Amino acid sequence: MIVQKKWKKLSCIVLAASVYLSTWSVAPTALANTQPVLTKVSEEILTSGAILKRYTWETIRSKKDIKVNANVIEVDLTNPYVKLDVMTGTDNQFTKKQTVLGMAKETKAVGGVNGDFYNTQAEGVPMGPQISNGELMATPPYLPGFYTFALDQNNKPVVDLFTFQGNIIAKDGAVYPLGGINKTYYWSEPDGVHSHIDGMFMYTNAWGQEGRSNDGVTVPTEVLVQNGIIQQIEDNGIIRMIAPTDGYILRASGKAADYVREHLKVGDPLKADYQVIAQDPSKTYDVSKFKMMIGGHTILVDQGQPAAFSREVASLCCTRSRTALGYSKDQRYAYLITADYSGESKGLTMAELQQFMIQVGVWKGLNLDGGGSTQMVARPLGEFDPVLANKTETGIQRRVVNGVGVYSTAPQGQPKALIVQAPGAVFIGEAAALGTGGYDEFYNPIAAGTVKAEWSVAGGMGTFQDHVFTASKAGTAKITAAAGGASYTTDLEVAGRDQIASLKIMADSMALSEGETYKIPVVATTLSGKTREVPPELIQWELLGVEGTAANGKLTVKSLAGSKGAQLIARYDGYSTMTTIPVGIDKVWYDLDNVAVMTMSDHKPEEVTAAVYIKPSETGNKYLELKYDFTKGTGNKWAFATMDTGVLVEGQPQMLKLRVNGDESLNWLRTELVDNKGETIRVDLARNVNWKGWKQVTADLSEYNLTYPIRLKSVYLVNEEIGQDERAAQGSIGIDDITFTYRGAVQQPALNTVGLTVDKKSVTVNGKAMTLEQAPYITEGNTLIPLRFVADALGGTVRWDDKERKVTVIRGTKLIDLWIDHKDLVVNGQRVTAEVAPVIKSDLTMVPLRILSENLGWKVTWDAKTRQITLQ
Repeated sequence: MIVQKKWKKLSCIVLAASVYLSTWSVAPTALANTQPVLTKVSEEILTSGAILKRYTWETIRSKKDIKVNANVIEVDLTNPYVKLDVMTGTDNQFTKKQTVLGMAKETKAVGGVNGDFYNTQAEGVPMGPQISNGELMATPPYLPGFYTFALDQNNKPVVDLFTFQGNIIAKDGAVYPLGGINKTYYWSEPDGVHSHIDGMFMYTNAWGQEGRSNDGVTVPTEVLVQNGIIQQIEDNGIIRMIAPTDGYILRASGKAADYVREHLKVGDPLKADYQVIAQDPSKTYDVSKFKMMIGGHTILVDQGQPAAFSREVASLCCTRSRTALGYSKDQRYAYLITADYSGESKGLTMAELQQFMIQVGVWKGLNLDGGGSTQMVARPLGEFDPVLANKTETGIQRRVVNGVGVYSTAPQGQPKALIVQAPGAVFIGEAAALGTGGYDEFYNPIAAGTVKAEWSVAGGMGTFQDHVFTASKAGTAKITAAAGGASYTTDLEVAGRDQIASLKIMADSMALSEGETYKIPVVATTLSGKTREVPPELIQWELLGVEGTAANGKLTVKSLAGSKGAQLIARYDGYSTMTTIPVGIDKVWYDLDNVAVMTMSDHKPEEVTAAVYIKPSETGNKYLELKYDFTKGTGNKWAFATMDTGVLVEGQPQMLKLRVNGDESLNWLRTELVDNKGETIRVDLARNVNWKGWKQVTADLSEYNLTYPIRLKSVYLVNEEIGQDERAAQGSIGIDDITFTYRGAVQQPALNTVGLTVDKKSVTVNGKAMTLEQAPYITEGNTLIPLRFVADALGGTVRWDDKERKVTVIRGTKLIDLWIDHKDLVVNGQRVTAEVAPVIKSDLTMVPLRILSENLGWKVTWDAKTRQITLQ
């Protein structure tokens, strides 16, 4: 038996380097006391015979409700116009990894998922077998429990265990076993013997580089064979070329190299006899006629039931993004499956993945590479290029070795439908350019340029100028495009005040400087869940507290004289939001050109290495390089650039900024601060270093309970144990311009105290007795109070819009809009619903106390005996 020590460990699979179990299997555990709920959210045709279905899967995990977003491409294997095949790297070659989207675009797939596992430390080739377009590109490894998905000559799906038999036969009849085709090195199981010691392996043109599995353990002797004739032998060396299309290169070492020296010579004929067969000798597949084959890992589902795992699974509790592949009981459908671990989607354990697969119809299926490799792409109906259909775990699309692609084989058919290409939502007054595409009877896309449509909109919702739609009122606009006897009508959401759930000015980390101009985008989220930036020309601005202008998406500060900050109000269609931006100043704390702080390196555990260097940038200024090597050691690993903690950070900074030259390693970037209590506070700078080149990262220190003054102890990288081999083990980042931002104090409301009594007009303000025109009263369990009097007393301002019957309260950093007789109100751009609506009584605006106190920061004390309310 043979096993790979360093195969890619995804989906919480551990193929341990020190402990090997040749017959390990774990029985699946049922989800205790849960009834998972599968909900189909949507489905979309990709091509004739292939449908993308989107699901949510809800269950209970650790006594908490969780939801997982998952996608399934369902392929009808009986449909003559669709096929499954394997996509490979770049230019159909191993060792040239590529994202699934890149492979799909290159091969013109309409959909697909990532494929087989691979050794992240080796060249980038699949662990298992591969047949693409009927051609054998890689053979199975001699490993137990690694299942394979294939389609036979009749397009029937197969999920089974396969192995390889092969021999090299010399002119003199001498035979030597062939270990495999296009395989990288691995280790035997359980004895840990290197696969290429005494091994003979074949490499074809599909292996896209000259180096053929040279990891330094064995010395290669190579043989070039073309058209069955030996052309060249390189004893104790490599042949400096990729194998030709009409031949192959043999790599031999140890006893295999001795065989070459004794039995092979240039000019002799050479025969290679090999086949892929089922591990079970009672099964007689004709693999030579298989249309496609791709390797996976453990079997997950068999006969519609959770299968015992055929390979070791480290932990059933580990939740990750997942990729799987299977087929239906009647063998008609193949299912390409991804489940996301990103944001609100909480990923799946291996046992949960089994349950999900069964619920969507899988009769037999296996696990593919997951975690950070999980990617699904799909071509939207009427479009020419696929797009990423899932959310990746790390925020980037990883380059992988292969994938399963879905392909249309249909001819161009008669036009079937037009498609209106439009944003998810538009705004009142926005001039939105719409487009038309379409698809034919086989769901092939029709080029947009070939269709010139006549446009119309129902109900006076807006106007068209050619293909540009300008909405005139909010609601749902029924847009129709007509051309050549075909027409298409779609609903386009026009977002006005009543359709908006939230409005936000994107200025959270801004601190004002005199004479500067800032971009101030405003982002709206509709009640239907669509999020878009509002076109700047549609926003009405109001600027308070500083001298300057706000218009067309930009804030220009002319003067900050006497100001502690700005209140910036944005309004769209009567819906308001406000942000308070303090006056601030950036102070550079660490800059190797001007402000140097003693910096050393440190690391954990002992086997990790780290070093810091002063380097010149392309522009000539100096920066700090942190170089790391996480290849050795176990568990979590750290590499530190440690600072001199004897240097205090001035004052009470609210923000930390630094420029980081990223290496796309996906390692976790953090900093350590030491506060005045001597406590170490770890601050996240970037959860994944998923960028190349220089980028500014920031951290809001106000989120941490810091006791000032503080010291900066280190900037460091973490390579976490879970999913460790998904991140770069070696690399370097640059660090420059560590800057602390000091935000000026925002003007605070008056610290007054107001005392009121239910059903009594008497009131006190800071102990002084006064009389109200309308007493507070209780209705439907809510206390209503006279808004203007109380707001004035507590340091707020009140505005009244008679046309809208709207009252606006501004107090400190809060802005609230309330409409008379409406329960919905808006708090700093967020729609909130009260239990009772504001009303007019005795010509005064009476508002529910609870909703105001919760959202304006008022402290409320209630004395049930006296029915007295105290507000502060």
